[in-house]
Amino acid sequence: MKKQLTAFIAAIFITLCIALGIFAISGVAFANSNGVQASNVSGQSASTTAGQGASTDVNASNVVSQVQVQQQQQIQQLQSLVAQYQQRDQQYQQREQQYQTQLNQANAQAAQAQQQLQQYQALVGALQQRGIITISSDGQVYINR
Repeated sequence: MKKQLTAFIAAIFITLCIALGIFAISGVAFANSNGVQASNVSGQSASTTAGQGASTDVNASNVVSQVQVQQQQQIQQLQSLVAQYQQRDQQYQQREQQYQTQLNQANAQAAQAQQQLQQYQALVGALQQRGIITISSDGQVYINR
């Protein structure tokens, strides 16, 4: 269940990062004042406008590549975190198995001690019935001859 929750959170985080990247690129493109403007003039003005458009394309591709690099770094960080959580989960499962083994051993010892106690009680009861021993009210045991 924890693995699924971790994976779900990671997926949501990655999706949000990509969405923020898209919005960032859209905002840069919208706010860019050096963009290509529509022009009905031919000749030299058209070539100047085309030169500005190429510059804008380079800037936009730089922004896109920077966003992609950041996203890749975030993905790597998230994958690293997922790997750490998986390792911790495995360690916790190993500890749980160790504790379960220790608990089973303690329960077995308690059952054995309970069985021995019942045997001792049965032995003391049999010795009392046959008159071999007498136990006083203060707990002292007397051997009868």
